[in-house]
Amino acid sequence: MSAQTDRRGFLQAGAVAGIGFWVAGSSTAADKEPAAAVERLNIACIGVGGKGSSDTDNASEIGNVVALCDIDDNTLAAKSKKFPKAKTFNDFRALLEKMDKDIDAVVVSTPDHTHAPAAAMALRLRKHVYCQKPLTHSVFEARKLRELAREYKVCTQMGNQGTANDGFRTSVELLRSGALGDVKEVHVWTNRPTNFWKQAPDTTKRPAASKAPAHVKWDLFLGPAPERPYAAGYHPFAWRGWRDFGTGALGDMACHTANMPFMGLNLGFPSTISAESDKPNPETYHAWSKITYQFPKVGDRAALTLTWYEGKKDGTRVLPDIALLQGKAKSFSDSGCLIVAEKATLYSPNDYGASSRLIGKDVKDIKAPEKSLTRRGGDNDLEQKKEWAEAIKKSDYKIALSNFDYAGMLTEVVLLGNAAVLAGTKLTYDGAKMTFSDSEMDKYLQREYRAGWKL
Repeated sequence: MSAQTDRRGFLQAGAVAGIGFWVAGSSTAADKEPAAAVERLNIACIGVGGKGSSDTDNASEIGNVVALCDIDDNTLAAKSKKFPKAKTFNDFRALLEKMDKDIDAVVVSTPDHTHAPAAAMALRLRKHVYCQKPLTHSVFEARKLRELAREYKVCTQMGNQGTANDGFRTSVELLRSGALGDVKEVHVWTNRPTNFWKQAPDTTKRPAASKAPAHVKWDLFLGPAPERPYAAGYHPFAWRGWRDFGTGALGDMACHTANMPFMGLNLGFPSTISAESDKPNPETYHAWSKITYQFPKVGDRAALTLTWYEGKKDGTRVLPDIALLQGKAKSFSDSGCLIVAEKATLYSPNDYGASSRLIGKDVKDIKAPEKSLTRRGGDNDLEQKKEWAEAIKKSDYKIALSNFDYAGMLTEVVLLGNAAVLAGTKLTYDGAKMTFSDSEMDKYLQREYRAGWKL
C-alpha cells in the first residue's frame, strides 16, 4: 500500500485513557505518545456545509485543503473565505477529473445518497477517502466501497467519530476479552428523528414544488436520485427523512450507537432480520420501528440478538424493557446501548459508546483487560481524521479503526434493517452472497441510478 504524497507535516499521536466501571475519555501527559512525522496531504473536501464544514476545518489540521465542492454557492463561498487558495467546484465529478494529479485524499460529507458515487470515483483514482456515516445509501453500495478500498489499496475511514474515543476503545477491549461471559442480547436505541427532522407520521408526501434558488444547483443535489422538482424542505438538512436522499434514523445513528457492540463482539453478518413498524410509505421513513437482528454463533462467541428501537408508537417512545436496567436507573438515556451478558450488563448511555457502566451483582469480580487499542485523547472528530492520516503515512489501512473494510460491513448490516421494514417479513440473509433466501426481496438491497450518474 503506497501513500501518494511528498509533503511533510506532523501528527500528534494519541493518548491513553483510564479504565474503571465508568469508562470515560481521559488522559494524562505521561500517557502521551511522541509526535510522529507524517506526510502532509493535499485534500479535496466534497460537501462543505453542515457536518462538512467541521470536516473541512479538521482536514486542514492534517493537510492542505486544496479543493472545495458543494452544490450550494452560498455554502461554498462561506467556506472559501477560510480557504481562499482552494479551488471551488459544484460537481465532484469535475473536481476529481480536473484535480486528479493535485490531490492525495478526499473527504466526502454530502447527503447519504451521494456518498458512494463520490467515494467510489475517488477510490478508483487511488485517493485515500474519509467518508461520513452512514458510509452509503444502500447495502450494495456498502459492499462495493469495501471491495474498491481493498482493490485499490488505499487508506479509508468512515466518520463515526466515537470510534476514536478512549472510553469506546476500552469497552471494545472488555467485550473482546470475554470477561463478561457469553453475550445474549444487545439493545440499541436512539432519540432520532424526534426534534431533528421530519418524516412519518408528520410528513409522508412531497412538499409543493417551487423554483430552486439560484445558489442551489438542484440537479447536482439530486445526483443519482430519481428526478423530482425542487421544494423547500430537502436542502440543507431535512433530506435525512426522505427515502431518496437519506437513510432515516437507523442509517443516521446506528453507525454510532451500534458501533461499540458491533466491533467488540465482531458481529459480522446476521442470519435473519425482522422488523415491526408502522406501515411504510414510498416517500419518507417510518415513524417507529423495532428491528431484530439474529447473529449466529461464530467461534467462541455465542449466538445473540441485537434489537434496534426508534420513534414513537401511539405517542410513547419505543424502547427496551426497563427491567434490563435492574433498578439502577428509572429511565433509559435518550440514546445508547445495553449489552446483556452472562456475568454482567454493559450499559452505555450515549450515542458513541464513550462511557459505559457495568450492572450486575458480580461486577466487582470483573477485571479490566490489558490495553490492545491505541488511545487517541483529544477531540474525537479531529483525532479520527488524524488516525486516518497516520494510516496513510504508515501505509497501513488497519490503523484507521473505521476503515471501509470494517465500516462497509457495519453499514451493510445497519441498512439491512431498513430493508426488513420495507419487506414486512422476516428476512434470511446470506452475507457471503449478499442475497436473501427469497430473491424477490433483493430489490431492497440496491437502487437504480439516474442517467448520467454511476457507482
